Amino acid sequence: MPVIKYPRLRDPLFYEWDRKAQKCGLRHTIYAVNGDQYTGEWLDNLKHGKGTQIWKNTGAIYSGDWKFGKRDGYGSYSIPDPVTKEYKRVYTGWWENDQRGGRGMFFYPNGECYEGEWSNGLRSGSGKMQYKDGSVYEGQWLVDQPNGQGVLRLPNGNRYEGGWKDGKKHGPGKYFYLDKGQQLEGIWVADIPKCGVLVDFGRDNTPVPTQCPLPEIELHNPAGVLAEARAMFDDSHN
Repeated sequence: MPVIKYPRLRDPLFYEWDRKAQKCGLRHTIYAVNGDQYTGEWLDNLKHGKGTQIWKNTGAIYSGDWKFGKRDGYGSYSIPDPVTKEYKRVYTGWWENDQRGGRGMFFYPNGECYEGEWSNGLRSGSGKMQYKDGSVYEGQWLVDQPNGQGVLRLPNGNRYEGGWKDGKKHGPGKYFYLDKGQQLEGIWVADIPKCGVLVDFGRDNTPVPTQCPLPEIELHNPAGVLAEARAMFDDSHN
């Protein structure tokens, strides 16, 4: 009886080529068509794990964690100085879905710095912002603006403690004029004090005290006036 031999079934060559092209595990530097380069770990042909990405157009570098092709986890992002070509750190902290998310520190080009919480690439949560003029805000943030309760300290020592909304003083708060020895406690609306009680404290030991002390309030109860103002503020926002 004759023996019939059938040819061995084989997958087309492109299947083998595709399998070898799939990136998985630790790889040396991979260059993209646009010139970007990545060195690190892969999973199912996506950046996943630890790795470093360099963008050709900007020269920016990200080094840190990746998850399914996106920056996710802890990492640092830096850009080269246009003059010295030395790398300057822009952000170090946590990432979520390729955006700043979690806690991290951001360095602005003008020298300002923010350290705190982020969400969807924006300052949200609790954080501290150091401004170029020497002012410092520490408190709550929402969608990149001070919102909630916070303290703003000015370079001359004066400070505001109280409510904020859309980056402006809003709601009950206290403003300490340490250079004059006075304190204003009242209600703010869009950065403007609408009503409140101004009192002296330690004005004799301040750098620039007021010429005359404030008269004593005898006919009204400051606490009562402030409580009434707060009630009116709450009613107008309900």
